[in-house]
Amino acid sequence: MQRNASATWKGNLKEGKGTIETQSRVLSETPYSFTTRFEKAPGTNPEELVAAAHAACFSMALSATLSEQNLTPDAIHTSASLTLEKNEAGWSITRIHLEVLGKVPKTDQATFEAAANKAKETCPISRLLNTNITMEARLENSSRKE
Repeated sequence: MQRNASATWKGNLKEGKGTIETQSRVLSETPYSFTTRFEKAPGTNPEELVAAAHAACFSMALSATLSEQNLTPDAIHTSASLTLEKNEAGWSITRIHLEVLGKVPKTDQATFEAAANKAKETCPISRLLNTNITMEARLENSSRKE
């Protein structure tokens, strides 16, 4: 399985603007900028999208984990709070806190917590920071230095 998204940025960091598009077209020319990322202006930003992806992925992983125990949740609501901080390495995502509220018939708190802990460990987005990142960089330049 492979999913695709793209981003286009025009201009310098502080005054520039960008757009994000996803393969599904759920996001189509969705704007983002320095102010949406660092100054709380209206709009999206990469960290918000990672938090949303983590909340969604975790909720599905928890549902799968509960299903392994023949438990079917009526509802799982997950909020992800991502912290972006500047440290010695530069800007870094330093933590993501998940808050999970589940409505699961025929279970107890201990079983729910155990399933949530397993889902946190097995969720693909939870494991994202340990992934292999490959890259190809190509410069398109209209003027050549000689």
